[in-house]
Amino acid sequence: MLASGIGGAAQEPAPTPVAAATDARAPLELPPPQIAIKDFAGRSAFWDGKLSPDGSKFSYLRRKDGNTQFIIADVSTRKLVHAFGTDPSDQFEWYNWVSDDKLLFSVSTAGTFMGEDVRYTRLILVDVTTGVMSPLFGRTNVVEGDNVIHYAEDGSYILVSIQKTIYDYPSVMRHELMPDGKVTTVQQPRDGVWNWTADNNGVVRMGAGWLDGRLKVYYRSDATGELKLVARVKESEKTTDRYWDAVQILGGSDEGYVLSEGETGRVGLRRYNFATREMLETIYEHPEWDIDSVGLKDGQPYAAYYTADRDEVHYFDPAVRKQHAALRKALGDVEVWVPSRAKDGSRMLVYAGNEADPGVLYMYEPAGKILKEMAQYRPTLDFQALASPKPMQYTARDGAVIRGYLTLPRGREAKGLPLIIMPHGGPYGIRDKLTYNDEVQLLANRGYAVLQPNFRGSGGYGEAFFELGTGQIGRMMQDDLDDAMDWAVKEGIADPARVCVVGGSYGGYAAMWAVLRNPERYRCAASWAGVTDLEKQLRYDSQSFSRGGYKRWRDRVRGQGVAEVKTVSPMGHAAKLNRPLLLAHGTKDIVVPFSQYNMFEKATREAPMRPQTLVIKDEGHSFSTSENEQQWYEALTGFLAKHNPPDPAPVTVAAASAP
Repeated sequence: MLASGIGGAAQEPAPTPVAAATDARAPLELPPPQIAIKDFAGRSAFWDGKLSPDGSKFSYLRRKDGNTQFIIADVSTRKLVHAFGTDPSDQFEWYNWVSDDKLLFSVSTAGTFMGEDVRYTRLILVDVTTGVMSPLFGRTNVVEGDNVIHYAEDGSYILVSIQKTIYDYPSVMRHELMPDGKVTTVQQPRDGVWNWTADNNGVVRMGAGWLDGRLKVYYRSDATGELKLVARVKESEKTTDRYWDAVQILGGSDEGYVLSEGETGRVGLRRYNFATREMLETIYEHPEWDIDSVGLKDGQPYAAYYTADRDEVHYFDPAVRKQHAALRKALGDVEVWVPSRAKDGSRMLVYAGNEADPGVLYMYEPAGKILKEMAQYRPTLDFQALASPKPMQYTARDGAVIRGYLTLPRGREAKGLPLIIMPHGGPYGIRDKLTYNDEVQLLANRGYAVLQPNFRGSGGYGEAFFELGTGQIGRMMQDDLDDAMDWAVKEGIADPARVCVVGGSYGGYAAMWAVLRNPERYRCAASWAGVTDLEKQLRYDSQSFSRGGYKRWRDRVRGQGVAEVKTVSPMGHAAKLNRPLLLAHGTKDIVVPFSQYNMFEKATREAPMRPQTLVIKDEGHSFSTSENEQQWYEALTGFLAKHNPPDPAPVTVAAASAP
């Protein structure tokens, strides 16, 4: 049962202030014991849990024998209803409940097109009653086949934006949701249009995209009208036409909802007239943070999601706000999040955890105030021995304010520490935040300070901050990492002779580029699944660097590419590598193909210093088993211990404080 705090007064969560990362007056504690690597790799039994619309079924993903399984269970009996496997060559991307008896999930796979590596995506329909799985599009027919832009309210059909080849703009196809369902094309492609938007009745009403430095927007008022060019905006023009993402166009009307930048520079939720292109009303805008996304219910805004230092939510229904506040109060000093709920609110999944606690997933039934534990996310990990990341900020060389997070090892003086700079993936529209991170906690437990800078182009900080990152991969975005190091050294936290860069995906690229571009700065680098040839990666997947951002950001990067990527690709500089580098990759990576690893490894064979390598067979972009994750952590900690060793752990407070 929940504590008696349920039902208390609602309070909106206040954003965490950007504060100093250290306090010299704080007494030095005893260092915690060294935590076994296997505990950081000891993942929960399942992930990505969701409830069916009626709340009667619980779906989730789990690993079995190295492969992903999709599970459906009955909530009341907790008995398994169906277990589905996917092709081992596929990577599971996402899934959604379409109705109580239908599920849709997306998978991706690597392939080739005219001799080039290409990433293909497609959809699979699951009939919950019979357990029948039906592919909706063939593997080789389309490059991008999982961009669903509309679900019919009764679950009878979907609209999907389809990119047939890497040289085509997307069209829109209607697919009946049944085995061998009828497929029709409802919108032909248009040059420059990457993003199609349908209204809540399933009518394609708008298309937009960047082409040759201009944003083009096409619109029509109803299904019978012709799409007309209503906006053509140059990149340099200051106009509100540049700054919105369509959330919902209301059927039978020219009005709807958009995410757009306001006078404060913050992205908020607004009511908008698509025909006249006028902002009519601000529904919700946070004074400090961009709204990331909006949840809809019956075509109307239900919740606005944003990231302060942690993930936050504003519910528009006062009763739901009150319920959420009561959960936060009852569960104590943790982040509380509702990842899924039944349509009528009778059941919901509740996550409780924070940056120093991996957390627990509960099932909550409000009517009876019943809270049941479903899973612990790191069941063997002693969270009381973990470090507490703190917000920080610094000023980059051009005056831009960069925010980030610093995690200091416990029981050690914050002075002259070995430093790990850990850039996030993405890079556009993604950001680090105060949330639990195995790798950060592992390195802090081993005695390293870990700094996660949200370099320019990161999400959540407004349009102007994103613009600072445009065309700056390997350039000013990399400068921000160098400036993060300089900040930590100036503050006395880091030893300038003991700084390494560690990252995955784009972060792996940034780590490699750090020691190639500025070997005088960095002692070493470690890359998991890093991009080594930016040009080839963009041909493989045109959205490689922008999948996490707003649609308008994705379309812009997709339409314009990344400026002069060849000169800032590690491949072109591999032969001059002269700093220790841990180069690691999985052979079945579909996001950043294994060929990226192979090319770079071969190119470094004549370099002054060859990289230390780690290849994990049959592994993808992220870790599919705890054994594979442990293998990476063991390689990483061993590599750092050799090339950037931490100080010996203090035995007592007195010893730690001794000069």
